[in-house]
Amino acid sequence: MRLKTAAALLLLGLVALVAGVGQLTWWAPDEQVTASLPADTPAAPLTVIDTKLRDLRGGEATLTIRGEGNFSLSAGRPDDVAAWVGKTAHTTIDGASSDGKVLSAAHADGDPSSPNPAGADVFATTQNASGTLEYHWDVPDNGDWQLLLATDGKAPAPQDVTITWPSNATTPWAVPLIVIGALLLAGGIVLAILDRRRGSRPGGPGVPGHTQPADATSAIPEVPRRAPGSGQGTAVRAVHDAGQGRQRTARRTVPGAAATALAVLLAAAGLGAAPAQATTAPSPSGTGSPSASASGSPTEAPKERVLLEDQLSRILNQTASAVQAGDDAKDAGKLSPRVDGSALLARTQNYKVRAAVASAPAVAPVRASKLLTSVVTTQRSWPRTVIAVTQGEGNTTPQLLTLRQATARDNYKLIEAAPLLPGATFPGTAKSGADQLPLDAKDGLSYSPADAIGGVSDRLTHADSSWKDRIADNAYINDTIGYQADIVAKGPNGNFTAKHTLVGGEATAFRTADGGALVMAPLDFVLEGTPKESGDKLTLADDAAALAGGKEATTKMTLTFRESLMIYVPKDGATAQMTVIGATRNLSAASVS
Repeated sequence: MRLKTAAALLLLGLVALVAGVGQLTWWAPDEQVTASLPADTPAAPLTVIDTKLRDLRGGEATLTIRGEGNFSLSAGRPDDVAAWVGKTAHTTIDGASSDGKVLSAAHADGDPSSPNPAGADVFATTQNASGTLEYHWDVPDNGDWQLLLATDGKAPAPQDVTITWPSNATTPWAVPLIVIGALLLAGGIVLAILDRRRGSRPGGPGVPGHTQPADATSAIPEVPRRAPGSGQGTAVRAVHDAGQGRQRTARRTVPGAAATALAVLLAAAGLGAAPAQATTAPSPSGTGSPSASASGSPTEAPKERVLLEDQLSRILNQTASAVQAGDDAKDAGKLSPRVDGSALLARTQNYKVRAAVASAPAVAPVRASKLLTSVVTTQRSWPRTVIAVTQGEGNTTPQLLTLRQATARDNYKLIEAAPLLPGATFPGTAKSGADQLPLDAKDGLSYSPADAIGGVSDRLTHADSSWKDRIADNAYINDTIGYQADIVAKGPNGNFTAKHTLVGGEATAFRTADGGALVMAPLDFVLEGTPKESGDKLTLADDAAALAGGKEATTKMTLTFRESLMIYVPKDGATAQMTVIGATRNLSAASVS
């Protein structure tokens, strides 16, 4: 019986050992699992890839794209990607099958093409590739991101898309099976050795030729009876009991060994079950959703700047290059990709004047560096407006550059450019982004942005304006009022009027860090003159005559200057005055009749 048990233990141990070693070697699962885009996915010019796929199966994932020719992979915030895609037909990849071998793809019909998204301002980064691209999910910043895959927006996006994750497959029974196998083998060997030793013991059970007496007690010689207390009877009983004890022990030997082996097996099985119990144990903390606040309500998502620092620097560099190209050639056509609004009007007219008057000064150059500070909106809708403060070669004081993006598919364009006035301080805004304010909302300010623009307009128009004591005097205000007075003084035969009015839809207001507001506003400064008497004439300067098409006016003359202003409005209750911190004016139109 003992030999059979030993053989069974040896066989079970060998099987368990081979199974355990096999799970670590030839039966080991793959270290990686690769999911592919289904072959029957309809072609589309754009493919959206959700970056949550990076962590879908844990560990570091690799996105591999193979295509014919050139293609691009751009990273953007989900709402920015959605705005760019718009109504264009596209494929969205946002998941994978449970075994991690097939990517989940949804196709949406729509327009057959879009502009080429490579390098578009709305995307934080773009990687260009040809043939094959491996992407390791190095997203530009914290928060949610998506990827946009395209060729040129017209041809189908590459469809050979795979994502490789660590397989996360485990072999929890490998080590326990090895341990169990080793213990079973050891138990079998021990039982075999014990069986061999017992079989070789003289007179022991199982020895060939040995015959057990029918009655164990009859083998004891009969002893004459003695009187009680003589001790002989005690000795006889002791020997008799000892013999029975040996027989009982012999009968219990084999079942005891089996019980010992069973205990070893159960202990080993318990050892193997421990890891499984550990992985399924409930968390003692009982934590809920990580997005919930301490009170149990969802936390509000923080506001995000619409541009990252690198993104803004890239836009500024491209803007400065476009402006430099236009200035060098005196060609407004070269400005159109990156300049619009007041900035485009000022340079276009300046090129015309300088073509006719060689001595006419140029508009101050636009520099991308050094970037001193910026105001980046957190407003996710369009149009989006940002302000950059730079100072480079040719800028005697820092420049206040206002750029605006009309739609997700448009580039940011320079719409206003003004120097920071001497002695002025640019107010700080939140590093995380600035909130935009409605122009008609006071919202904790001493004046609403609209009232502030109206007050500055009145102050620039009238030397005795009722706003005089509420707006700090500075060089620009004094120069403007002085210029208007000088025109009157130099034209005694004319009647002149001046007015400063808000134009266009470019005005924007941002909340500053101290609770005040920064207001950007373009104004038209219009100066009109008529002769006092019949026969009188009003004469224009050479630069105005270049735009007017003549130098003399016998009926009426009009000069129009585009002013770019930056106004600081203090918070409600502050003792500080409202201040014009940046300003410039450029001749934009002239006429004579």
